[in-house]
Amino acid sequence: MPQAETLAEDLFDQSTLDESPDEPSSTEDASVKHLCADIYARISAFLQDDFPDNERLRDVQLQTRRSLKVIEEALNRYTLDELSLSYNGGKDCLVLLILYLCALHNHPHTNFALRGSLQSVYIVPTHPFEEVDTFVRHTTSIYHLDLARYPAPMRSAFEAYLRDRPLVKAVLVGTRRTDPHGAGLTHFDPTDGGWPEFMRVHPVIDWHYAEIWAFLLHLRIPYCPLYNAGYTSLGGTTDTHPNPALRIPDSELDDEDDGVDEGNVKKTSDVQKDTEDRGVEDKEEFKHRDGDREENESKRKRTKRKARYRPAYELLDDLEERLGRE
Repeated sequence: MPQAETLAEDLFDQSTLDESPDEPSSTEDASVKHLCADIYARISAFLQDDFPDNERLRDVQLQTRRSLKVIEEALNRYTLDELSLSYNGGKDCLVLLILYLCALHNHPHTNFALRGSLQSVYIVPTHPFEEVDTFVRHTTSIYHLDLARYPAPMRSAFEAYLRDRPLVKAVLVGTRRTDPHGAGLTHFDPTDGGWPEFMRVHPVIDWHYAEIWAFLLHLRIPYCPLYNAGYTSLGGTTDTHPNPALRIPDSELDDEDDGVDEGNVKKTSDVQKDTEDRGVEDKEEFKHRDGDREENESKRKRTKRKARYRPAYELLDDLEERLGRE
């Protein structure tokens, strides 16, 4: 299907997001039906591939099949008016969103002629990252989400959301086993006492951190650029930092990568020109000053060197995922 192939080439291009995230995508006028067909074709091809030398991708295939069954069960239990998606632009709910769109393609009760977008909810953190907000806006358009935003604590946000959407009975959530309060969850869990009542559906609960990234990278799904800067778990700007486990040792950084503003540091040639302009004739004095300047420049570089981090997908240990969160 040429149309689906064209759609895929545009949709799964990370550079489009990095270079011009606020510009309309060429896929924005494509229907959600074609979007689901394209994603279904990609995931189906992935599930049919053999990976004799890649155990992780074989594990991702298994996880994908399991998650699709959970989503299909949710679609059998609830109508699209009763089912929503919790989406915040993070890697886990991004995988969930792609799987949801895949499952919708062949679901017999899905009527795309009457629905132009999928209802979803975004619980906005107190101090959101600009990069995350940009990514959420961008993907909301690309993936045809009817996204309701609530800048409030989670409990009160869901109370408000259910008042606005009283038909909602279940919410797809991207929680994984190693997340806070995730250890005892199952695929279908009612909310706890004191919370607004709905069914929490956890299709990716048993995915490992490295499997999430293997899925996104293998299928070339664009993700939030903060992950390329060493962030492995995204919250707000006041409680989220690059993961220290991904920090590149200073000894492995080149001077050109140290983050120093070279415009504020005079070079030796500039010192020599300044000295000549002042009519200094004592060459030994010039050499002494030149040596001092080079030593001071080296000290300033070491002092002002900015930390650099490897991308999030290079982390492997589930238990290190939240080391950058407070």
